[in-house]
Amino acid sequence: MSATALTQLASALLSGSVKVIDLTAPLGPETPVIKLPPEIAVNTPEVKVHNISHYDKNGPFWAWNWLELGEHTGTHFDAPVHWITGKDYQDGTTDRIPAQNFVAPVNVIDCSAESAANPDYLLTPEAIKAWEAKHGEIEAGSWVLMRTDWYKRNGSAETFLNADANGPHSPGPTPEAIEYILSKGVVGWGTETIGTDAGAAGGMNPPFPAHNLMHKANKYGLASLCHLDQLPPKGAVLIAAPLKFVNGTGSPIRALALVAG
Repeated sequence: MSATALTQLASALLSGSVKVIDLTAPLGPETPVIKLPPEIAVNTPEVKVHNISHYDKNGPFWAWNWLELGEHTGTHFDAPVHWITGKDYQDGTTDRIPAQNFVAPVNVIDCSAESAANPDYLLTPEAIKAWEAKHGEIEAGSWVLMRTDWYKRNGSAETFLNADANGPHSPGPTPEAIEYILSKGVVGWGTETIGTDAGAAGGMNPPFPAHNLMHKANKYGLASLCHLDQLPPKGAVLIAAPLKFVNGTGSPIRALALVAG
């Protein structure tokens, strides 16, 4: 990109002809966290905020807190080493991923109507190809996001997790959909649900294919995204940068999109 193009982008941001859309859920004690069966894993903790000082005897001129939370909490980034299939990548931790990979074009596949009719809706390669026929092919180096409007449930852990005696019910991709997306050379995959997989993904082959296959390919995941209904199918730029945790498997993020106004 030339200096002129960067100047034009800066002017567009100042004028409002390029808008910044916040794709991030509020992060705090009410943030829903994933619940795994106790026989499988130890669960991530609820978010806790601990006061250090608040313009008082512990710090008369300043306020600050310390936080207790898991790496994969709220709107967050999954690094390749998050999953066993990606554990050996030397550049697979949050501190080693090239920063260039955090900014990329974004494809938004609208599955909101299907997900409203069926919370267990699964995105297939056929549905993706139909989307491409209408909007254009998925480009190498871009993100693919699944819009479901699930973020509108985020105010309640019960409705967001949507679990019953048979397990969680939330939309997501089939293994074949992830394989097809990977064949395009994407940088990663993202969703509006608590994780990057469907609620029923534990019973798929392989289990949890968005995690298993994406991270096996040294690609990234984004979960608990919001406001994908404000993005066009193509044409936006996604900024999704994790904190530079040393050897981090993931991180809460402030996900932002640049969209033509």
